[in-house]
Amino acid sequence: MAAVRLEPWQEGDLDLLRRINTPEMKRHLGGPETEEKVLARHRKYVEFAGTGQGCMFRVVASPEGEAVGSIGYWERVWRGATVYELGWSILPAYQGRGLATAALVAAVAEARARRTHRHAHAFPSVDNGPSNAVCRKAGFTLLGETDFEFPPGRLMRSHDWRLDLTAGLGW
Repeated sequence: MAAVRLEPWQEGDLDLLRRINTPEMKRHLGGPETEEKVLARHRKYVEFAGTGQGCMFRVVASPEGEAVGSIGYWERVWRGATVYELGWSILPAYQGRGLATAALVAAVAEARARRTHRHAHAFPSVDNGPSNAVCRKAGFTLLGETDFEFPPGRLMRSHDWRLDLTAGLGW
């Protein structure tokens, strides 16, 4: 598997968020956001780690040390249970190298270490073949298709992928 490290989102990561906010990167997520929304998202990401509800990270490729994308997990209520939702973006120049899968495995380890919720879910668009493949490679189980709201106010047809964070841990 590709080598990555996750670093908590910081003030200096705004440029990375802008590089992710392109038509190509956001085609499965409702399109690019306005600059105002990007700034609000950045502020939310910076402050998020202190909430105890999850964390956003920049994905850094090793050994180059280049920031290649973002990944995070956060709490959400899904079908009556509080779970972690995971989402990620890897810049186009770095796609196809296994970096998203490595980042997802690392983010799952971070979420699992909290010992808070039993399940983690990811909801890539049914049309996003690469992200669905990342879920499969990272050990998630496909539960089926669902209508998922993202961004707020926009329904998209998604796959519901789930991973049991307690498997093999005895808790």
